[in-house]
Amino acid sequence: MSFDLASRLAERQAADLFRQRPLLQTPQGPQVRADDQELLAFCSNDYLGLANHPEVIRALQQGAEKWGVGGGASHLVIGHSTPHHELEEALAEFTGRPRALLFSTGYMANLAVVTALLGQGDSVIQDRLNHASLLDAGLLCGARFSRYLHNDAVSLANRLRKATGNCLVVTDGVFSMDGDLADLPALCAEARATQAWVMVDDAHGFGPMGATGGGIVEHFGLGQDDVQVLVGTLGKAFGTAGAFVAGSEELIETLIQFARPYIYTTSQPPAVACATLQSLELLRSESWRREHLQRLIARFRQGAAEIGLSLMDSPTPIQPILVGDSARALKLSSLLKDRGLLVGAIRPPTVPAGSARLRVTLSAAHSDAQLELLLEALAECWPQVQTDA
Repeated sequence: MSFDLASRLAERQAADLFRQRPLLQTPQGPQVRADDQELLAFCSNDYLGLANHPEVIRALQQGAEKWGVGGGASHLVIGHSTPHHELEEALAEFTGRPRALLFSTGYMANLAVVTALLGQGDSVIQDRLNHASLLDAGLLCGARFSRYLHNDAVSLANRLRKATGNCLVVTDGVFSMDGDLADLPALCAEARATQAWVMVDDAHGFGPMGATGGGIVEHFGLGQDDVQVLVGTLGKAFGTAGAFVAGSEELIETLIQFARPYIYTTSQPPAVACATLQSLELLRSESWRREHLQRLIARFRQGAAEIGLSLMDSPTPIQPILVGDSARALKLSSLLKDRGLLVGAIRPPTVPAGSARLRVTLSAAHSDAQLELLLEALAECWPQVQTDA
């Protein structure tokens, strides 16, 4: 008996669901070279344009000169360096919480929290459109796992009534494929009524959202009593790498003691923490980045409406163009690429069947003129895709 991998791959290709990795040959930025082609990119999560910022680069270089390259070991052995500790303190202050804990990836942070807090006899209730890492964590933790209808507080309430043991309500802050916001006030109210905890993965909210870039919790004016577990990633708006969990003293100490993805992983390079400290300073001090980004979002939505594109209900840098059919989404992406624009086609299983889309992402590094080029290209290409309907 053998694994028939070739058939699985052929089926995916025949269904227009085969994925390929663009080979990036330049640093992150609006203008890139990918697959030997000069392109204007609208598909990066570098929302504030910090991934290639000279001050962040300099902080990384100086950090490597002082602290070397590798973390050397896990945080609990000898891998917890001063830059890691300083970054945790800065992130705690940034989020207004007693403590923060640094992780090597957002996927690991989500697995760590859910599996450390819950087990058999407990309940985890998640939004149906949560990120794959959150869904995987729910399946792995051993607790009773259920999902409520997307952003539906009534559906959540129905599931909360059936919960047993310790209960954790889990949601994305900004949904990565739709760009919409979790209705946190309503969700938190339902959780509070049953003494359930709320965990928010605000990977795409930190930086673009909130008066100071503090994400969706700041955007809604909520606090630690509403959202007990706050997760953020550093590879998006922060422009570096890694993730963090912010919360109470007891929460963070529990993760240090019991979270296997934290205990058994080598720490991230200390120099990356040095770079993140600098990007955090820029995120907080240069409010013009968020202001410019909001203007780009408003202009894109206005222009898309004039073209007749079907957008998702998103106030964020994530602006998906709903196409529906996977083949048509691929065609629109290809037509744009022929005109020098890089926008990825997102297809099932990443999104539900029949909801293939182009996921346009905007960055503070984009100029007004670059956005107009995208709108002009979409106006030219969209009618060609509609003829395939």
